[in-house]
Amino acid sequence: MGSRISARIGAISESATLAVDAKAKALKAAGRPVIGFGAGEPDFPTPDYIVEAAVAAARDPKNHRYSPAGGLPELKQAIADKTKRDSGYEIEASQVLVTNGGKHAVYNAFATLLDPGDEVLLPAPYWTTYPETIRLAGGVPVEVLADESQNYCVTVKQLEAARTSKTKALLFCSPSNPTGAVDSPEAVEAIGRWALEHDLWVITDEIYEHLTYGDVRATSIPVAVPELADKTVVLNGVAKTYAMTGWRVGWLIGPKDVIKAATNLQSHQTSNVCNIAQRAALAAVSGDLSAVDEMKAAFDRRRRTMVRMLNEIPGVECPEPTGAFYAYPSVKGVLGKEIAGRTPTSSSELADLILDEVEVAVVPGEAFGAPGYLRLSYALGDDDLAEGLGRVAKLLS
Repeated sequence: MGSRISARIGAISESATLAVDAKAKALKAAGRPVIGFGAGEPDFPTPDYIVEAAVAAARDPKNHRYSPAGGLPELKQAIADKTKRDSGYEIEASQVLVTNGGKHAVYNAFATLLDPGDEVLLPAPYWTTYPETIRLAGGVPVEVLADESQNYCVTVKQLEAARTSKTKALLFCSPSNPTGAVDSPEAVEAIGRWALEHDLWVITDEIYEHLTYGDVRATSIPVAVPELADKTVVLNGVAKTYAMTGWRVGWLIGPKDVIKAATNLQSHQTSNVCNIAQRAALAAVSGDLSAVDEMKAAFDRRRRTMVRMLNEIPGVECPEPTGAFYAYPSVKGVLGKEIAGRTPTSSSELADLILDEVEVAVVPGEAFGAPGYLRLSYALGDDDLAEGLGRVAKLLS
């Protein structure tokens, strides 16, 4: 008798970041003083004007009914307007598909573009969801590792070395989850020119576009290489910019034939995204960026504190992230040493030890295709951040 679960679904790994966050919250609920660095979500509430838009929408009977599967027309137009305003990429509303969060956008993109056996170049460290969605779509993720010596930014030379006759697409994410790295405008253009030369699709995740620090700015690849637009799919959403992770509104931007096909897929998957959440997202993308500017100031402060405290720990090396809200330190210098009577030989074992001994939750690099590292989010309160890092420093020093 065969397995009760299909091979396709049985092969999916649990989201490591959500698993760590769930474990930390369960321990906290049990009364343990756990500090969690696992979740990739702002600790701020959604801005009031966005919440009020949702409240008003809930009272309007027109939002109690089905709406177009591809998104409210006014939201699609607002996303087109926002995209031109924020990244300089000029598109039409017909090039937008509104999805149930960013993950849904990722899945729809790969499901629409990939045939069985198609290879997707996947710069590592990568967000845990990318390889799973590529495999679900029948594709083959081909990992291309960029380590701390190159500030976690993959090069054209590395990508070219990994390209084969089966390569169909490149997944590109800058600012990066999990590393916080931001590719320079020159690097983005070079990668775009290389993809254009080899007739590859580019799926570019711009969910952290506004979370950059100092003079660093995110560059949108179809803006850097306009000729690439016809083979580019842009992924984005309101989750990180507006502290709306739980509202579940994301989107795809792409050529009209791709968006039409992805919309057809979504019409059978989920129909429309919740109308109340769409109305809230409309208020978010139509408004200014003052809310994100306030959050960025806090993230920047926490970023500098975290990097300093991590680099003070013997055996830990942490490049300064310039985007998103993650630090991604190498802990290779800690592995193999005895700590609290145990000798961790992998970052996964080290993460377990840290949670057991000092009740601090971090995500090991194995989850991101790069063993020997930890990911820590600095999207948590200043006091918890200092306390948690202090506990880790005391344990490892």
